[in-house]
Amino acid sequence: MSQGIPCSINYGTGSIDYDLVYASRKTLEIAVHPDKTIVVTAPQNANLDNIEAKVKKRARWIKRQVRYFQQFDPRTPDKKYVGGESHFYLGRKYRLKITPSAQNFVTLKNGYLHIETTSESREQIQKNLDAWYREKAHQHFIRIFDECWLRVKDTDQKPSLNIKKMKKRWGSLSKNGTLSLNIDLIQTPKECIEYVILHELCHLTEYNHGPNFYKLLDKTLPDWLKRKHKLEMSLI
Repeated sequence: MSQGIPCSINYGTGSIDYDLVYASRKTLEIAVHPDKTIVVTAPQNANLDNIEAKVKKRARWIKRQVRYFQQFDPRTPDKKYVGGESHFYLGRKYRLKITPSAQNFVTLKNGYLHIETTSESREQIQKNLDAWYREKAHQHFIRIFDECWLRVKDTDQKPSLNIKKMKKRWGSLSKNGTLSLNIDLIQTPKECIEYVILHELCHLTEYNHGPNFYKLLDKTLPDWLKRKHKLEMSLI
């Protein structure tokens, strides 16, 4: 996928700015991310006038999504990785307790994330915690994915699971059948992780976010909207 091309359309008394990405796909997708950036992914041969027309057609929905994410501002400030600072794990808040040590090790005990570290630098403590989150993400995501798959396994083939850092998405489903999950989901409640997984699995049947997709999501996970809202609130 290529880098996004900055674009804009006039709407009302203002404008809608978005990044246009051309990709190997048949349909156009419009995504509004939690940071309120708008990304339009279009087929390689798509005409720019047609793209702009479709963005204008969805303008009210785009503005509504932006307003939805605005309610969560200001977002949690960047972490400093110092003793006493709060960090999340599976939806619960824990404080850091940092201890100098000859080894790098993280344990969860009595409401604290105990970090034994060879260096008390921000970089080393973050590295230790990120490694712990990664281990826990693999442990929990595989199990939760298997549980969710049992609810939708009437589809053709179970996707492979890829767990990685993602800047703007909680999850995605590729055309080659790979379900990617953001490691940061390990900080959110299990019900939110289930929501992201089931949302992406619904794309096996309905690739785009059209009416049929949301009908399927309603059937698969009736309280998905409540879970979505909780997901956006979980790391604030």
